[in-house]
Amino acid sequence: MILGEVFARFEKEGPIPVMTKAALGAAFTPDRLDQIFADHAVSQRVSELSFSVLVNLMGMVVAKTRKSTNAAYQACKQDISVSVNSVYDKLNGVEPLVSAALVRETATLFRELIEPMNSARPSLLPGYRVRILDGNHPGATQHRIQELRTIAAGPLPGVVLAVLDPQLGLIDDVELAEDGHAQERSLLIELINRLVPGEVWVADRNFCTSVFLQEIALNEAFFVIRQHAANVRWKPTGDRVLRGESETGQVFEQSILITDDFGAKLPARRISVELFQSGRGGEQEIHILSNLPADVDAVTISDTYRTRWSIEAAFNELRLSLNNEINTLGYPPAALFGFSLGLVIFNALAVVKAALRAAHGVEKIEKNFSFYYMADEMSMVWRGMMIAIPEDEWREALSPLTLKQLSKMLVELAGNVRLSAFQKHKRGPKRPPPKRTKRNDQPHVSTAKILAKRKKC
Repeated sequence: MILGEVFARFEKEGPIPVMTKAALGAAFTPDRLDQIFADHAVSQRVSELSFSVLVNLMGMVVAKTRKSTNAAYQACKQDISVSVNSVYDKLNGVEPLVSAALVRETATLFRELIEPMNSARPSLLPGYRVRILDGNHPGATQHRIQELRTIAAGPLPGVVLAVLDPQLGLIDDVELAEDGHAQERSLLIELINRLVPGEVWVADRNFCTSVFLQEIALNEAFFVIRQHAANVRWKPTGDRVLRGESETGQVFEQSILITDDFGAKLPARRISVELFQSGRGGEQEIHILSNLPADVDAVTISDTYRTRWSIEAAFNELRLSLNNEINTLGYPPAALFGFSLGLVIFNALAVVKAALRAAHGVEKIEKNFSFYYMADEMSMVWRGMMIAIPEDEWREALSPLTLKQLSKMLVELAGNVRLSAFQKHKRGPKRPPPKRTKRNDQPHVSTAKILAKRKKC
């Protein structure tokens, strides 16, 4: 037990919500959150409604412990000195720079919690830090803004560029744009400024431009990026050679030279995979560009590119498990703030999964443990837990702990989790829907009569 007798049942019967609260409690301290706002806000000023209160309020909506912003406000009304209209005004003014900083800075803390657990997923590239890059367009919002009410098209609230650390399961960097039609590549400039030597960037062909590849190499980093047919100029400098076979096809390699608009030249490797089965777009062959050294073989590079699906899986888990695309938030800053909070809570649950891997083994958690059921458990138990255990008691018990002590505590709590309650249930391949007949003179049928006929047969 970490907090006394009143917590015993939650620690035993509901350890996942306790672990999530502990991780979020470390990241969501009022001082930390308000400092993020102070450091990164440009035009929005500190007001009577602090940024830390806004984060905790909207966190309830994103985590599905409250159904709407207004419901969360009503639940916390006694602790908030402003009207609900002021809450929406504050939400609509949260700048994307602040939302992005919230994700990055809390991810740094979560990384410090995970690393002492020694439970990282195995890497295809030992010695390298892999970074998987992808873009995401949050879903269209409702037409609540006056100017949108007569427009039939779905209003897009922005674009998100996200970076996943696949070994730790953290989305630890983002770039946000309010223009829903903005190209994902237009957000790369800020990521380029944060490139670190030794990293390996994995991305789809959307991000395959000569400039981005050159910048990665200039920063002594590496790329494993699918080739775009038009965005990169290259010429062969060696023969195409068969290097082996992966799960998806035969793997070939060729030395090439990439050039950009300024005449800069970059030696690279072109890895081609002749697919055993056609890809989603009907392609028979894909090409991957890389500047990894020769001691990383072509088959390993092609397998590393295949890990790109893990960030798509992360986005899918977000959509299914959390309410990070709040379609009632029509103003882009508010919608992007909600999406960013979803990434933070996703990362807190990644801390929980890391503790579970440490307690039960990496293979068992990665193969059989369901993120969906974990998030569902957290949202279902949360409200009752917070009623039984007031916030000041959490702070009193957890604030004295160092990050290493908290990390150790999370692993101990993970040992209480009954894994059978969180099993994945893999479904078989979908069957095509049967052809349905329709009679104009019979718009409805009686289910009971149909079933009665089955019994007669």
